[in-house]
Amino acid sequence: MLNMSIFPGGGAPSGPFHLPTPFSISSVESDNERTKTFTLNASLNAMPGQFVMAWLPRFDEKPFSLVAADPVTLMVTAVGPFSNLLHRLQPGDLLWIRGPFGNAFRLPRPGLRAAFVGGGYGVAPLLWLARAWLPKLNALTVIIGARTSEDLLYIERFDALPEAVRGSAATMETFTRTEDGSAGVPGLVTDQLEAHVSEGELDLICACGPHGMLAAIDRLGEKFSVPRQLSWEAYMRCAVGICGSCELNGSVLCLDGPVLEHGGV
Repeated sequence: MLNMSIFPGGGAPSGPFHLPTPFSISSVESDNERTKTFTLNASLNAMPGQFVMAWLPRFDEKPFSLVAADPVTLMVTAVGPFSNLLHRLQPGDLLWIRGPFGNAFRLPRPGLRAAFVGGGYGVAPLLWLARAWLPKLNALTVIIGARTSEDLLYIERFDALPEAVRGSAATMETFTRTEDGSAGVPGLVTDQLEAHVSEGELDLICACGPHGMLAAIDRLGEKFSVPRQLSWEAYMRCAVGICGSCELNGSVLCLDGPVLEHGGV
């Protein structure tokens, strides 16, 4: 167990953390068969859209979007050796993190009508974004997509936001799309999104998910002249712009992104 007495006041330490720093896991929640949400005994000075690097000594280090910063909360989907090892961790175990890194989502001005579009585990940063922006928006449309109903994530958490966020006068609707039609409406998130942008209902699109989905959203936003902020997921090895592993069309995503702005507001 981590000796918390090294931190003033004995409470959860607050970052940024420039080197991998160990923190105890306070809770682990199972979201579905492949995804868990980890809460750490730590807090970060961070914004929605930024990420941290999580490290297990003598094994590996990987990037994860922040679900929340106070306390630090991470969504982990078991897709490889490192994430499967993380899934074996229990409350009281240690996880090393450094960060935060990257550019966050940016609210251009209050009173906008926004759409948040999440594909698969791309919903992770959007939950925090919705919690932070709801009091400042006029309306929020949340569109969550996945291949099957079993892959949908955080639906209940989004549904609970309007009552949980104090001071919010924004109207909020949540739509689900599954490729196999096992939940919500059959089809892609872009099908749902186009129904809103084509009617002139949106001032801004924020999205996170697979690159193919983001590219389609970018084309859709450009077609209807709706600005978009897209969080491009990538394999980030160093997180400080040295290795170049996260390069995308001339941008180094760990520094220039992961949130890139397309179109003006």
